[in-house]
Amino acid sequence: MSIAAVFGGIQSAGAQSSGGSGATMKSLLQQGYEIKAAAPNGSKYVVFMQKDNSAYACEFVTVTSSRCGAINSEAN
Repeated sequence: MSIAAVFGGIQSAGAQSSGGSGATMKSLLQQGYEIKAAAPNGSKYVVFMQKDNSAYACEFVTVTSSRCGAINSEAN
């Protein structure tokens, strides 16, 4: 599956958080965060999202399963 296909499903599906700070990819996208990069990690992807000086890393397992956590002190 291509990264573009994975990202195409993220916005419409609203991935749920399974831990971390409670942020979901859906909520971060709704707050104006942008996907800046993604890297494969075995059968999962790590997706990096940023808005201004705030950044999150999300472990993306499936369209409905992800967990996000702040990776800097500027993130809420």
